[in-house]
Amino acid sequence: MYEKDGERYFIVDGHVHFWDARPANQANRYGEGFINCFYDYHKNLSPESEKWTLEQFWQQSEEKILHDLFEVGYVDHAVFQPTYLTDFYVNGFNTTEQDGALAEKHPDKFTVNGAWDPRDGEAGLDKLEALAERWNLKGVKLYTAEWKGDSKGWKLSDPWSYRYLEKCQELGIRNIHVHKGPTIYPLNRDAFDVADIDDVASAFPDLRFIVEHVGLPRLEDYCWIATQEANVYGGLAVALPFIHTRPRYFAQIIGELLYWTDENRITFASDYAIWTPKWLIEAFVDFQIPEDMQSEYGVLTTDIKKKILGLNVAKLYDLEVPEGLGVSEAPADSGDAVGSAPKVPA
Repeated sequence: MYEKDGERYFIVDGHVHFWDARPANQANRYGEGFINCFYDYHKNLSPESEKWTLEQFWQQSEEKILHDLFEVGYVDHAVFQPTYLTDFYVNGFNTTEQDGALAEKHPDKFTVNGAWDPRDGEAGLDKLEALAERWNLKGVKLYTAEWKGDSKGWKLSDPWSYRYLEKCQELGIRNIHVHKGPTIYPLNRDAFDVADIDDVASAFPDLRFIVEHVGLPRLEDYCWIATQEANVYGGLAVALPFIHTRPRYFAQIIGELLYWTDENRITFASDYAIWTPKWLIEAFVDFQIPEDMQSEYGVLTTDIKKKILGLNVAKLYDLEVPEGLGVSEAPADSGDAVGSAPKVPA
């Protein structure tokens, strides 16, 4: 929980990792390049006081994670988002099993998500079912630009992807987190294009598609899709750290998200360990949209900040919010879209 100026904020970090990028686990130059790219994001967007060495960045201990998230980071609950990358890392970069081992020791602090890849075909469906049973999955994290052999990516609208989304529905896995937007070496930018969200959000209205990184740099594409699809959410990982280096750019991002959707479909995430939650939460609570931009974007109220920092993810994952930490009006459906929302034919 975070408290400032008499206001208390229930914090749910919707996107954290427990990775192993040490050289001993790097299978090739792509594994080294991938973690170096993550590290560049870390050192270029973090305040000077929050920067780590590359060696510190390779892997974090259990004690370090608990300290950074829960002891000093204000986080009440965190959601592990796996990223396998088995073509780049000997034992995988950040698997459900790695995350789950830590979560089982601290079940009140973590939720574990799974993952799937439609290129695994029929065998992958059986694996997903076993994963869901083992970890009681409520969500998955998908990486459409991940390499697998000769393939350098896939689309959510691929026929086999539909099979996996149908399986998610069957298993009660409703939260579909998808990395969309920022490219990471050596993965291809186009394989992270947000465009395929539109198709599956329409086809699977009972699933919630949380677009991590809000599609940056394709924010406009994300907004035009999200305004039409009430089951599309925007995750602020990667977007939020710009609050430090480029606050007006961040004001534009959060302003566009609020204009096209609303505060009920925006979620907080530190993307730990790329960034730590403490400074992000402090900066966001203190942040306000500049006066000369407020005629278009409005202002960030305390209730809006409370929803974004925790209440929205708590609703997605059925987390209990302690008494007194909610808002006067609970997160609700977003209602009418700003843009050309689809109409049901008469």
